[in-house]
Amino acid sequence: MNTLSSTEQTESYTCKYCEREFKRESSLAVHVCEQKKRYQEKDERGVQIGYQAYIKFFEYTQGSAKLKTFDDFASSPYYRAFVKFGRYCVSIKAISVPLFIEYVIKNNKKLDHWARDSVYQEYLMHTLVTEPADRALVRAMEYSIEWGEENNANPQDVIRFNNANRVCQLITKGTLSPWVVYNSESGMEFLSKLNEEQQKIIWDYIYPETWERIFSKYIADQEYVKEMLRQAGW
Repeated sequence: MNTLSSTEQTESYTCKYCEREFKRESSLAVHVCEQKKRYQEKDERGVQIGYQAYIKFFEYTQGSAKLKTFDDFASSPYYRAFVKFGRYCVSIKAISVPLFIEYVIKNNKKLDHWARDSVYQEYLMHTLVTEPADRALVRAMEYSIEWGEENNANPQDVIRFNNANRVCQLITKGTLSPWVVYNSESGMEFLSKLNEEQQKIIWDYIYPETWERIFSKYIADQEYVKEMLRQAGW
């Protein structure tokens, strides 16, 4: 779409986003208003997550059958809040973002609280014990491949030869789920070597009694995860 319009009578050039007029075409070309900026950023990952959250919000809260367009989103008074949330998800590498969106909406979290660490932490603790085993497995496998490429190492060694504090961080971020840590040889070896401080860092995420109950309830899933990790060399 042509972003420039002019009239021969006035020789003015109008911004299609804010309708401000300029005498020179060059002035319009360098002009950046808030709405134009929003359209320039529309393909950014954080903005796209914010847009999807905006759509889901209206689906859940208003039962809106009409799909909200990006035009609707860009002109919404809540644009900044949703984009802040989207960029937050990107910055922390949030796991299962669609589930995070669903969680904050269904639990009636205030929109301006969505980008708070406390809210994500609550979501994360809930998700780790309720998500399917295969989702946790795939997430760990995908990260291990990424780690292997970045470090010129074998993906299956992501726990075995990684920095212990870094592995603790990956556990607290949900990247490495207890489904993987408890059901792999390298994961169990890692746990056996932790010092007291490191144990405290990850304790709430791998609480043994909780995971014993989960594994006893989903025996077939546990065996599947163990076998997949064994075959992969974990």
